Amino acid sequence: MTALSLENITKSFGPVRVLKDINLDVTEGEFIVFVGPSGCGKSTLLRVIAGLEDATTGTIRIGGRDVTTTPPAKRGIAMVFQSYALYPHLDVQGNMALGLRQAGEAKPVIAERIEMAAKMLSLEDYLKRRPAELSGGQRQRVAIGRAIVRKPELFLFDEPLSNLDAALRMATRVEIARLHRELGASMVYVTHDQTEAMTLADRIVVLRDGRIEQVGTPMELYNDPDNQFVAGFLGAPSMNFLPAGPLGARGATLGIRPEHLRVAPDGALKGDVSHVERLGGDTNLLVATETGDTITVRLFGQHEHRVGQAIGLDYADAHAFAFDAEGRRLRD
Repeated sequence: MTALSLENITKSFGPVRVLKDINLDVTEGEFIVFVGPSGCGKSTLLRVIAGLEDATTGTIRIGGRDVTTTPPAKRGIAMVFQSYALYPHLDVQGNMALGLRQAGEAKPVIAERIEMAAKMLSLEDYLKRRPAELSGGQRQRVAIGRAIVRKPELFLFDEPLSNLDAALRMATRVEIARLHRELGASMVYVTHDQTEAMTLADRIVVLRDGRIEQVGTPMELYNDPDNQFVAGFLGAPSMNFLPAGPLGARGATLGIRPEHLRVAPDGALKGDVSHVERLGGDTNLLVATETGDTITVRLFGQHEHRVGQAIGLDYADAHAFAFDAEGRRLRD
Protein backbone atom coordinates (compact mmCIF):
# COMPACT_ATOMS: atom_id res chain seq x y z
CA MET A 1 0.00 0.00 0.00
CA THR A 2 1.15 3.56 -0.70
CA ALA A 3 1.63 5.54 2.51
CA LEU A 4 2.23 8.87 0.74
CA SER A 5 1.72 10.00 -2.83
CA LEU A 6 2.79 13.38 -4.21
CA GLU A 7 1.50 14.24 -7.68
CA ASN A 8 2.82 17.27 -9.57
CA ILE A 9 3.37 19.30 -6.40
CA THR A 10 4.45 22.91 -6.87
CA LYS A 11 4.83 25.68 -4.32
CA SER A 12 5.31 29.35 -5.06
CA PHE A 13 5.87 32.30 -2.76
CA GLY A 14 4.80 35.18 -4.95
CA PRO A 15 6.77 34.95 -8.20
CA VAL A 16 9.33 32.53 -6.70
CA ARG A 17 8.75 28.83 -7.43
CA VAL A 18 10.22 26.91 -4.51
CA LEU A 19 8.94 23.43 -5.48
CA LYS A 20 8.70 22.37 -9.11
CA ASP A 21 6.65 19.36 -10.23
CA ILE A 22 7.41 16.98 -7.37
CA ASN A 23 6.22 13.41 -7.96
CA LEU A 24 6.92 10.71 -5.37
CA ASP A 25 5.35 7.55 -3.92
CA VAL A 26 6.29 6.29 -0.45
CA THR A 27 5.33 2.70 0.30
CA GLU A 28 3.92 1.47 3.60
CA GLY A 29 6.66 1.16 6.25
CA GLU A 30 9.31 2.89 4.14
CA PHE A 31 11.91 5.30 5.56
CA ILE A 32 12.40 8.13 3.05
CA VAL A 33 15.01 10.86 3.51
CA PHE A 34 14.89 14.22 1.73
CA VAL A 35 18.42 15.56 1.40
CA GLY A 36 19.97 18.50 -0.36
CA PRO A 37 21.76 21.81 0.21
CA SER A 38 20.25 24.75 2.08
CA GLY A 39 17.48 26.34 0.05
CA CYS A 40 16.74 23.28 -2.10
CA GLY A 41 13.11 23.06 -0.88
CA LYS A 42 13.28 19.98 1.34
CA SER A 43 11.77 21.59 4.48
CA THR A 44 9.14 23.39 2.40
CA LEU A 45 8.16 20.06 0.85
CA LEU A 46 7.82 18.50 4.32
CA ARG A 47 5.65 21.42 5.47
CA VAL A 48 3.44 21.00 2.39
CA ILE A 49 3.01 17.30 3.23
CA ALA A 50 2.13 18.25 6.82
CA GLY A 51 -0.35 20.91 5.71
CA LEU A 52 1.61 23.73 7.35
CA GLU A 53 1.99 25.20 3.86
CA ASP A 54 -0.56 24.92 1.06
CA ALA A 55 0.59 23.42 -2.24
CA THR A 56 0.17 25.86 -5.11
CA THR A 57 -0.77 23.00 -7.44
CA GLY A 58 -0.82 19.21 -7.21
CA THR A 59 -2.33 16.45 -5.09
CA ILE A 60 -1.24 14.93 -1.77
CA ARG A 61 -2.51 11.52 -0.69
CA ILE A 62 -1.80 9.89 2.69
CA GLY A 63 -2.91 6.29 3.05
CA GLY A 64 -4.86 6.66 -0.19
CA ARG A 65 -6.87 9.67 1.08
CA ASP A 66 -6.69 13.00 -0.75
CA VAL A 67 -5.51 15.40 1.99
CA THR A 68 -4.48 18.28 -0.26
CA THR A 69 -6.87 20.68 1.48
CA THR A 70 -7.22 18.79 4.78
CA PRO A 71 -6.10 20.62 7.97
CA PRO A 72 -2.84 19.32 9.53
CA ALA A 73 -4.58 17.86 12.60
CA LYS A 74 -6.73 15.60 10.40
CA ARG A 75 -4.02 14.30 8.05
CA GLY A 76 -2.95 11.39 10.24
CA ILE A 77 0.60 12.68 10.60
CA ALA A 78 2.90 13.40 13.53
CA MET A 79 5.82 15.80 13.17
CA VAL A 80 9.12 16.00 15.07
CA PHE A 81 10.76 19.42 14.81
CA GLN A 82 14.38 20.53 15.05
CA SER A 83 13.51 22.77 18.02
CA TYR A 84 11.80 19.99 20.10
CA ALA A 85 8.76 22.32 20.65
CA LEU A 86 8.09 21.02 24.17
CA TYR A 87 5.87 22.82 26.67
CA PRO A 88 8.21 24.01 29.48
CA HIS A 89 5.50 23.99 32.18
CA LEU A 90 4.57 20.34 31.53
CA ASP A 91 6.59 17.30 32.57
CA VAL A 92 7.56 14.55 30.14
CA GLN A 93 4.35 12.64 30.73
CA GLY A 94 2.27 15.80 30.24
CA ASN A 95 4.02 16.69 27.01
CA MET A 96 3.43 13.24 25.56
CA ALA A 97 -0.19 13.13 26.75
CA LEU A 98 -1.35 16.59 25.65
CA GLY A 99 -2.19 15.76 22.03
CA LEU A 100 -4.09 12.63 23.06
CA ARG A 101 -6.08 14.56 25.67
CA GLN A 102 -7.00 17.21 23.10
CA ALA A 103 -8.13 14.40 20.78
CA GLY A 104 -10.41 13.06 23.52
CA GLU A 105 -8.63 9.74 24.10
CA ALA A 106 -9.59 7.81 27.26
CA LYS A 107 -7.21 7.98 30.22
CA PRO A 108 -6.36 4.24 30.15
CA VAL A 109 -5.43 4.51 26.44
CA ILE A 110 -3.23 7.55 27.13
CA ALA A 111 -1.49 5.81 30.02
CA GLU A 112 -0.88 2.66 27.96
CA ARG A 113 0.58 4.57 25.01
CA ILE A 114 2.85 6.71 27.20
CA GLU A 115 4.11 3.62 28.97
CA MET A 116 4.87 1.97 25.62
CA ALA A 117 6.65 5.03 24.22
CA ALA A 118 8.62 5.67 27.41
CA LYS A 119 9.86 2.08 27.41
CA MET A 120 10.89 2.22 23.76
CA LEU A 121 12.79 5.49 24.34
CA SER A 122 14.22 4.67 27.80
CA LEU A 123 12.30 7.55 29.37
CA GLU A 124 10.62 5.65 32.23
CA ASP A 125 12.75 7.41 34.86
CA TYR A 126 12.12 10.89 33.43
CA LEU A 127 8.32 11.03 33.15
CA LYS A 128 7.96 13.52 36.02
CA ARG A 129 10.77 15.82 34.87
CA ARG A 130 10.24 19.06 32.99
CA PRO A 131 12.14 19.90 29.79
CA ALA A 132 14.56 22.22 31.62
CA GLU A 133 15.74 19.23 33.66
CA LEU A 134 16.60 17.16 30.58
CA SER A 135 19.58 17.01 28.24
CA GLY A 136 19.21 17.87 24.56
CA GLY A 137 19.12 14.21 23.60
CA GLN A 138 16.44 13.45 26.21
CA ARG A 139 14.30 16.37 25.00
CA GLN A 140 14.48 15.08 21.46
CA ARG A 141 13.41 11.63 22.66
CA VAL A 142 10.41 13.23 24.38
CA ALA A 143 9.50 14.95 21.10
CA ILE A 144 9.74 11.61 19.31
CA GLY A 145 7.69 9.97 22.05
CA ARG A 146 4.98 12.60 21.66
CA ALA A 147 4.77 11.60 18.00
CA ILE A 148 4.77 7.85 18.72
CA VAL A 149 1.82 7.94 21.16
CA ARG A 150 -0.42 9.42 18.46
CA LYS A 151 0.05 6.29 16.29
CA PRO A 152 0.06 8.33 13.08
CA GLU A 153 -0.13 7.00 9.54
CA LEU A 154 3.01 8.98 8.69
CA PHE A 155 5.91 10.32 10.76
CA LEU A 156 7.57 13.54 9.58
CA PHE A 157 11.01 14.56 10.88
CA ASP A 158 12.36 18.07 10.17
CA GLU A 159 16.14 17.99 10.81
CA PRO A 160 15.58 16.56 14.31
CA LEU A 161 19.27 16.07 15.16
CA SER A 162 20.65 19.46 14.14
CA ASN A 163 20.75 20.83 17.70
CA LEU A 164 22.67 17.84 19.11
CA ASP A 165 26.42 17.39 19.40
CA ALA A 166 28.21 14.77 17.28
CA ALA A 167 28.06 11.94 19.84
CA LEU A 168 24.37 12.52 20.60
CA ARG A 169 23.54 12.76 16.89
CA MET A 170 24.99 9.32 16.32
CA ALA A 171 23.25 7.80 19.35
CA THR A 172 19.88 9.34 18.46
CA ARG A 173 20.29 8.30 14.83
CA VAL A 174 20.66 4.69 15.99
CA GLU A 175 17.55 5.07 18.18
CA ILE A 176 15.48 6.42 15.28
CA ALA A 177 16.59 3.51 13.07
CA ARG A 178 15.67 1.05 15.82
CA LEU A 179 12.27 2.69 16.32
CA HIS A 180 11.58 2.43 12.60
CA ARG A 181 12.30 -1.30 12.70
CA GLU A 182 10.17 -1.85 15.79
CA LEU A 183 7.22 0.30 14.72
CA GLY A 184 7.27 -0.61 11.03
CA ALA A 185 5.98 2.92 10.44
CA SER A 186 6.21 5.10 7.34
CA MET A 187 8.68 7.93 7.92
CA VAL A 188 9.77 10.98 5.94
CA TYR A 189 12.92 12.62 7.26
CA VAL A 190 14.56 15.89 6.20
CA THR A 191 18.27 16.54 6.66
CA HIS A 192 21.17 18.41 5.07
CA ASP A 193 23.56 15.80 6.50
CA GLN A 194 24.39 13.17 3.90
CA THR A 195 25.69 10.81 6.61
CA GLU A 196 22.24 10.78 8.24
CA ALA A 197 20.68 10.16 4.85
CA MET A 198 23.01 7.29 3.99
CA THR A 199 22.66 5.53 7.35
CA LEU A 200 18.89 5.92 7.93
CA ALA A 201 17.14 5.78 4.57
CA ASP A 202 15.51 2.94 2.72
CA ARG A 203 15.49 5.42 -0.16
CA ILE A 204 16.99 8.88 -0.51
CA VAL A 205 15.37 11.74 -2.42
CA VAL A 206 18.05 14.21 -3.55
CA LEU A 207 16.66 17.71 -4.11
CA ARG A 208 18.18 20.74 -5.82
CA ASP A 209 16.53 24.06 -6.61
CA GLY A 210 13.07 22.67 -5.88
CA ARG A 211 13.37 19.63 -8.14
CA ILE A 212 14.08 15.95 -7.50
CA GLU A 213 17.48 15.09 -8.96
CA GLN A 214 17.39 11.35 -8.19
CA VAL A 215 15.61 8.80 -5.99
CA GLY A 216 17.13 5.50 -4.92
CA THR A 217 18.62 3.43 -2.14
CA PRO A 218 21.75 4.88 -0.52
CA MET A 219 24.03 2.48 -2.37
CA GLU A 220 22.25 3.00 -5.69
CA LEU A 221 22.86 6.72 -5.46
CA TYR A 222 26.43 6.28 -4.24
CA ASN A 223 27.43 3.72 -6.86
CA ASP A 224 25.30 4.86 -9.79
CA PRO A 225 24.58 8.63 -9.62
CA ASP A 226 22.63 10.18 -12.48
CA ASN A 227 24.59 13.42 -12.51
CA GLN A 228 27.55 15.30 -11.11
CA PHE A 229 25.48 17.01 -8.41
CA VAL A 230 24.28 13.74 -6.86
CA ALA A 231 27.75 12.20 -7.21
CA GLY A 232 29.36 15.10 -5.38
CA PHE A 233 26.71 15.50 -2.70
CA LEU A 234 26.83 11.93 -1.37
CA GLY A 235 30.05 10.61 0.11
CA ALA A 236 32.56 11.88 2.66
CA PRO A 237 35.13 12.93 1.65
CA SER A 238 33.26 13.98 -1.47
CA MET A 239 34.00 12.80 -5.00
CA ASN A 240 36.94 14.35 -6.87
CA PHE A 241 36.17 16.02 -10.21
CA LEU A 242 38.91 16.45 -12.80
CA PRO A 243 39.02 17.65 -16.42
CA ALA A 244 38.57 14.54 -18.55
CA GLY A 245 40.77 15.62 -21.48
CA PRO A 246 44.21 15.47 -19.84
CA LEU A 247 43.40 11.97 -18.57
CA GLY A 248 42.33 10.74 -21.99
CA ALA A 249 38.79 10.12 -20.76
CA ARG A 250 35.53 10.87 -22.54
CA GLY A 251 33.17 13.67 -21.59
CA ALA A 252 34.01 16.96 -19.91
CA THR A 253 34.60 15.85 -16.33
CA LEU A 254 35.85 12.68 -14.67
CA GLY A 255 34.68 11.82 -11.14
CA ILE A 256 36.73 9.57 -8.86
CA ARG A 257 35.91 8.84 -5.25
CA PRO A 258 38.79 9.33 -2.78
CA GLU A 259 38.84 5.65 -1.78
CA HIS A 260 39.27 4.60 -5.41
CA LEU A 261 42.58 6.42 -5.84
CA ARG A 262 45.73 4.46 -5.06
CA VAL A 263 49.34 5.53 -4.65
CA ALA A 264 51.30 4.47 -7.74
CA PRO A 265 54.67 6.05 -8.74
CA ASP A 266 53.84 5.69 -12.45
CA GLY A 267 50.17 6.61 -12.08
CA ALA A 268 48.21 8.84 -14.46
CA LEU A 269 47.95 11.60 -11.85
CA LYS A 270 50.98 13.37 -10.43
CA GLY A 271 51.24 16.07 -7.81
CA ASP A 272 52.44 17.10 -4.36
CA VAL A 273 50.89 16.34 -0.98
CA SER A 274 49.52 19.63 0.40
CA HIS A 275 47.90 18.33 3.60
CA VAL A 276 47.70 15.08 5.59
CA GLU A 277 44.83 14.05 7.88
CA ARG A 278 45.71 11.11 10.11
CA LEU A 279 42.47 9.71 11.50
CA GLY A 280 43.79 6.45 12.94
CA GLY A 281 41.82 4.00 10.84
CA ASP A 282 42.16 6.15 7.71
CA THR A 283 44.64 8.61 6.25
CA ASN A 284 43.36 11.38 3.99
CA LEU A 285 45.75 13.16 1.63
CA LEU A 286 45.08 16.43 -0.15
CA VAL A 287 47.11 16.45 -3.34
CA ALA A 288 47.79 19.46 -5.58
CA THR A 289 48.02 17.96 -9.06
CA GLU A 290 50.16 19.13 -11.97
CA THR A 291 46.99 20.34 -13.72
CA GLY A 292 46.24 22.76 -10.86
CA ASP A 293 43.44 20.73 -9.24
CA THR A 294 43.31 19.68 -5.59
CA ILE A 295 42.04 16.17 -4.97
CA THR A 296 41.44 14.03 -1.91
CA VAL A 297 42.86 10.53 -1.50
CA ARG A 298 41.48 8.20 1.16
CA LEU A 299 43.92 5.52 2.26
CA PHE A 300 42.80 2.81 4.66
CA GLY A 301 45.06 2.42 7.66
CA GLN A 302 48.03 4.52 8.76
CA HIS A 303 50.48 5.92 6.20
CA GLU A 304 53.56 8.09 6.62
CA HIS A 305 53.15 10.58 3.78
CA ARG A 306 54.34 14.13 4.39
CA VAL A 307 53.43 17.60 3.16
CA GLY A 308 55.46 18.55 0.08
CA GLN A 309 56.06 14.95 -0.96
CA ALA A 310 55.80 14.23 -4.70
CA ILE A 311 53.25 11.51 -5.32
CA GLY A 312 51.77 9.50 -8.18
CA LEU A 313 48.18 8.26 -8.17
CA ASP A 314 46.18 5.87 -10.28
CA TYR A 315 42.65 4.50 -10.49
CA ALA A 316 40.68 1.75 -12.19
CA ASP A 317 38.54 2.80 -15.14
CA ALA A 318 35.64 0.84 -13.66
CA HIS A 319 35.61 3.25 -10.70
CA ALA A 320 35.63 6.44 -12.76
CA PHE A 321 32.45 8.38 -13.61
CA ALA A 322 32.20 10.42 -16.81
CA PHE A 323 30.03 13.55 -17.00
CA ASP A 324 29.21 15.85 -19.91
CA ALA A 325 29.53 19.65 -19.88
CA GLU A 326 26.07 19.99 -18.25
CA GLY A 327 26.97 17.53 -15.49
CA ARG A 328 24.91 14.64 -16.85
CA ARG A 329 26.27 11.14 -16.34
CA LEU A 330 27.68 9.42 -19.41
CA ARG A 331 27.00 5.69 -19.13
CA ASP A 332 28.36 2.89 -21.30
